[in-house]
Amino acid sequence: MKKTVFILTLLTILPFMVKAQSPLNSNPDSVLGIFLVPDDGNDSKVEFTKNADGTYDCTIIWMENPIDPSTGKPWLDMQNPDKSQRSKPCLGLQIIKGLKYDSEKKRWGGTKVYDPNRGIKANVRIVFSSDGRLCLKGTILGIGETAYWVRSQR
Repeated sequence: MKKTVFILTLLTILPFMVKAQSPLNSNPDSVLGIFLVPDDGNDSKVEFTKNADGTYDCTIIWMENPIDPSTGKPWLDMQNPDKSQRSKPCLGLQIIKGLKYDSEKKRWGGTKVYDPNRGIKANVRIVFSSDGRLCLKGTILGIGETAYWVRSQR
């Protein structure tokens, strides 16, 4: 039984250990730039920028389909739990604020990522995978989801 638990634990953490081997994880500023966010039928691009305090923010800068076909107007943040924010367009929306780099663990975290499709904020942990993709793991109450973003251009 103990051997089974050990193997399951190893299989759970091994992907993060392998991902941490990317040389991109050694440079805190590797996250800076533009990434393509695949989303069935409405891909988007986000841009990571650095703040004066050394933290990072991430903003939606492009959407494949920026216009809501039902209204003929830009997509709005309609799922936001804060009703006062629902009139804001998704294009230009800040989805990560205050991301911190952990030099010991060689990963980014310490904040939340906002998913405007579902109107939820999740704790986020970010590393680069060995193939150079940005791997975001969002968790709420221990339940997680992983997304991969690809470096892109404007």
